[in-house]
Amino acid sequence: MGPVSAEVEIDAPRRRVFEAISDLALRPAFTDHFMTGFRLTRIDSTGVGAGARFRLSVRPRRVWMDTTVAESEAPHRLVEHGRGGRGNRIPATTLWELTEGPGSLTTVRVSFWTEPRPIDRALELLSCASIPYERRWREALRRLRDLLEAGELDSGRRIGVAGGNAHATGIP
Repeated sequence: MGPVSAEVEIDAPRRRVFEAISDLALRPAFTDHFMTGFRLTRIDSTGVGAGARFRLSVRPRRVWMDTTVAESEAPHRLVEHGRGGRGNRIPATTLWELTEGPGSLTTVRVSFWTEPRPIDRALELLSCASIPYERRWREALRRLRDLLEAGELDSGRRIGVAGGNAHATGIP
């Protein structure tokens, strides 16, 4: 499938927008309308190697997917690779690109695509999968914009790893 793309302009500095996008613990704050059951796969939720597993709910399909940050070029570009579908056999890529505009305006573009085998490709074509994905990503970017511009995307919206990091918090 894809690539499907969405784009939005956010009135916030590019570095701040990049920090919000690259922190997987904040991702459910603006994607929970189509990504549910979001779980981090390691304690550190930012940087290369940070990962998450979630359920992608875009009708007619509901599949488990995972994503891992593969490249991080702050504050310009973030590349995530993952897998999903039945038996986790479909490779997926998410590309985030940020460009500066006048003042503190930042343009965010997200592209998402999969590289299925022929049988999975046929199933995707039958379900017209790319249309709902594009719509969901546009909504996610609008929600991200609203949260950042209102200053509401803070640490209170972060998810954590079960058990947390006892060494960093000092809790036995």
